[in-house]
Amino acid sequence: MEFAKRLEFLQTNVFADMDRAKARAMAHGRDLIDLSLGSSDLPTEAHVIEAIADSLYDPSTHGYLLFHGTRAFRQAAASWYMQKFGVAVDPETEVLPLIGSQEGTAHLPLAVLNPGEFALLLDPGYPSHAGGVYLASGQIYPMPLRAENGFLPKFEEIPLPVLAQSRMMVLSYPHNPTAAIAPLSFFKAAVAFCQQHNLVLVHDFPYVDLVFDDAAAPSILQADPEKSVSIEFFTLSKSYNMGGFRVGYAIGNALLIRALRQVKAAVDFNQYRGILNGAIAALTGPQTGVEAAVATFRQRRDAFLGAMHRQGLQVSTPAATMYVWAKLPEPWAQDSVTFCTQLVETTGVAASPGAGFGKFGEGYVRFALVHNPAVLEAAVERMALFWTPTTTLKSASEK
Repeated sequence: MEFAKRLEFLQTNVFADMDRAKARAMAHGRDLIDLSLGSSDLPTEAHVIEAIADSLYDPSTHGYLLFHGTRAFRQAAASWYMQKFGVAVDPETEVLPLIGSQEGTAHLPLAVLNPGEFALLLDPGYPSHAGGVYLASGQIYPMPLRAENGFLPKFEEIPLPVLAQSRMMVLSYPHNPTAAIAPLSFFKAAVAFCQQHNLVLVHDFPYVDLVFDDAAAPSILQADPEKSVSIEFFTLSKSYNMGGFRVGYAIGNALLIRALRQVKAAVDFNQYRGILNGAIAALTGPQTGVEAAVATFRQRRDAFLGAMHRQGLQVSTPAATMYVWAKLPEPWAQDSVTFCTQLVETTGVAASPGAGFGKFGEGYVRFALVHNPAVLEAAVERMALFWTPTTTLKSASEK
């Protein structure tokens, strides 16, 4: 049996390798502390659950949900953007519900790229961004993210022959995995660059609320309020702890929204209306749950870093997200997969190898802060046994 060549790019998966390593560790009796997956362990707010539960007894929610039936959700999303960013949005033409933002990042390349055309992606970056380009038979030009540049790409480094064949650029700040934040000035430069080179500007924005210490996470639409080239993806997975409900939306340029809607119509309808009712409750209801989640991840960040520092492992303090991104010491400086495999098999602590996020992620490791402080501190104690007492885990900001 023969399969499409586009699947060749999807065959290797570092995270599948890590799953096997975790399974081996558990088979040998290791008590697993999994810091490899960025899935929030916090509960969804009660008023959101109640809205979904009430919907279950309403038979009008049990059928197919087409675009027209999502109007209330689209209006809630548009209002949320206006309140949060001061950007006016037309819910009829500039918002599209998604089954998680990953649906949008995977499907948009099908609407934008012709076979062989380039997408400009962050490296390291979220793996699904590349997957969508490969499914569209496009090519990827990786924009390197380096610590000395604040993990922001340098647009002037993109070769002109690549730019001539490029159709889209994908950004995502606050950034997974580096936890970097991009200022509004950077987004304005990105908008101007994409306008100049006729590029679609995509911004994946799941960590908008998970920022600490008075930091701010601007929307790409604040830099492009006319939505001339931009589309942004938001998910309720992180801010509202609704990862399993798979609900998000695209917001931005009306032509891009229409094109993405055409692709979506060929693939699916929408999720259950009750889930959208829960999402409406989340967006329009009290935001105390969001504030509590931010406080929780800040506390976890401080507990994890404090434990690292007590062990002599110096790691820089992330200003956002639920991750710590750290540069690996020798002898693993260029083999993050081996480091993470040996770490989980030796200590039971699972982390994500930087190589899984791209070529320029090699030499780093990502820890997800998805356990309470006591568990995180226990994980650090175990990891300290894996390193020699003289080993120092360099911070991601060190060159």
